Amino acid sequence: MSGLADGVLREAVIDTGALSANVAALRRMLSTDVMAVVKADAYGHGAVRSAAAAVAGGAARLGVTDVAEALQLRRAGIDAPILAWLHAPGTVFDEAAAHGIELGISSMDQLQAAAAAASPDRPVAVHLKYETGLGRNGIAPADAAAVTAEAARLERIGRLRVVGIFSHLSNASHDDDRTALARFLQAVDAAAAMGLTARVRHIAATAAAIDLPETRLDCVRLGIGVYGLSPFADRSSADLGLRPVMTLRAAVAAVRRVPAGQGVSYGYTYRTDRETTLALVPIGYADGVPRQASNAGPVVIGGRRFHVAGRVAMDQFIVDVGDAPVAVGDEAVLFGDPARGAPGAEEWAAAASTINYEIVSRIGPRVPRRTVTS
Repeated sequence: MSGLADGVLREAVIDTGALSANVAALRRMLSTDVMAVVKADAYGHGAVRSAAAAVAGGAARLGVTDVAEALQLRRAGIDAPILAWLHAPGTVFDEAAAHGIELGISSMDQLQAAAAAASPDRPVAVHLKYETGLGRNGIAPADAAAVTAEAARLERIGRLRVVGIFSHLSNASHDDDRTALARFLQAVDAAAAMGLTARVRHIAATAAAIDLPETRLDCVRLGIGVYGLSPFADRSSADLGLRPVMTLRAAVAAVRRVPAGQGVSYGYTYRTDRETTLALVPIGYADGVPRQASNAGPVVIGGRRFHVAGRVAMDQFIVDVGDAPVAVGDEAVLFGDPARGAPGAEEWAAAASTINYEIVSRIGPRVPRRTVTS
């Protein structure tokens, strides 16, 4: 990867080749169809580029949160099956139906709204989502029989096609996930008894798909793994055969030599203990760099590892580089692929007491994305 171009303060480099390779590797590992989850602008990586790369890597389907995200992909020419599963009360699904968006259904109201968007020659494709213990979205157990029966009726009269049945796991423990899987399979059996034979049963995201083979079923919904990050505390991306897709970096914008006792950034939570050099890195919490990682977040400059000195500010932070020969314009890498010498997103997550999912997905729109293919 070359250095930053002249005039570039900060950027996120997105390796779509790595993304395609991750999907292909996960397909081989899991031996089932993959739904690549590209919600939230593909976890900050860019929805359209990531969706195209995922399909190129062999993803059979794409998953997003809402219809607006799905329509963005359709308008960009992505023609793979797309599932959208979270809807505002009173949502009208006409545009989604016209663009062949598959709808996740969690209530009788949503089911009826989906049927209302059908035309005589175009039933609406739906996936019934059942609540199996996570306590979030999904058809409540008390409503399951009525909603399932109505879905079967609407399919018989040509208003709907029940393409899939799905749920979500907690990842609290293998026992908890097996309990949820058993509840899910009961819901699948109950639907079959009412005449619904959905061909796509899916419940596993990356963690369960890898660790609990019985949850793989007809399809797995892969999010974090597609982006080359591990959902596990005890296994790295490299351990899973994955490559991180995003590298976040910035150009050193200022360098100054300071004496011992120099206060650094707001609140002087860091003071130099010797004569040293401070390097200013022009990216901050407005760009998604977590303020919680003040005095802790790792940075590599010139092949040497340092950490944030003082508080992360809105637009910048400081690195104490000691006597290292750092100059204005040098590349500062916050995170990327550890196999290439970069800190991992997991290290920033640890510094901020959060998870790697949040580190990549919070990188804001002020940070330009640049696509490369390795």
